[in-house]
Amino acid sequence: MRLMSWNVNGLRAVAKKGFTDQIEALAPDVLGLQETKAQDDQVREALFGWDTYELFSSSAIKKGYSGTAVLTKVAPLHVQAGLGVADLDQEGRVLRLEFPDFHFVTVYTPNASSGLKRLPFRGEWDAAFRDYLKELDADKPVVCCGDLNVAHAPIDLARPDANYNKTPGYTQQEIDGMTSLLEAGFVDSWRHANPDTVKYSWWSYRGGAREKNVGWRLDYMLVSERALAKVSNPGILNDVHGSDHCPVALDWQP
Repeated sequence: MRLMSWNVNGLRAVAKKGFTDQIEALAPDVLGLQETKAQDDQVREALFGWDTYELFSSSAIKKGYSGTAVLTKVAPLHVQAGLGVADLDQEGRVLRLEFPDFHFVTVYTPNASSGLKRLPFRGEWDAAFRDYLKELDADKPVVCCGDLNVAHAPIDLARPDANYNKTPGYTQQEIDGMTSLLEAGFVDSWRHANPDTVKYSWWSYRGGAREKNVGWRLDYMLVSERALAKVSNPGILNDVHGSDHCPVALDWQP
């Protein structure tokens, strides 16, 4: 199975830029989307008439904000939105599909926001999300994909010194949150296969950052460590345009 993730930064916008043709060409079996910025009915409307995939979505209470979705060619056994924590489930940030031999989770992790004003909320989220994945992993292996809104190591962003402890996504608290997630039994599949490679998945729209490759690696495909042998071909598809993020992917052997 080809599993893929993409922060589309507005599904209705990318739907007008050839999104369905791009996905048909990439041909994932399961695709997690983040930052749909649409209510569930708007997600369905944006993709109306496209019958290659079955669509599931989870939207924020606040309109035009956050949101996740999954497109799948494989019928899931079960679908669930949210972590099951009321205070953390207002923004449509988690969507899980259960398949026979693994859980597929797509996540749009909260950004610490300008001035790091949401950093306390982010810390609460990171701990709850780690525990959520651990609980799923106790049942069957997990593939967790999405925009985790953190560059975990200096190699994962173009200007680490200028951003450390100043910029959302590269504070020590967020780095430690990601470390805790990995120590809980999950593997960053792309970095595991490419320990020394510099490659990014997000670029600011400002200053020609993408053309200059001044970016961050914020998008991940995490897998349960015990299932790593099922994973091959992890990739960052930075030749795919349409959003300020590019897709990430891996192949999963059932």
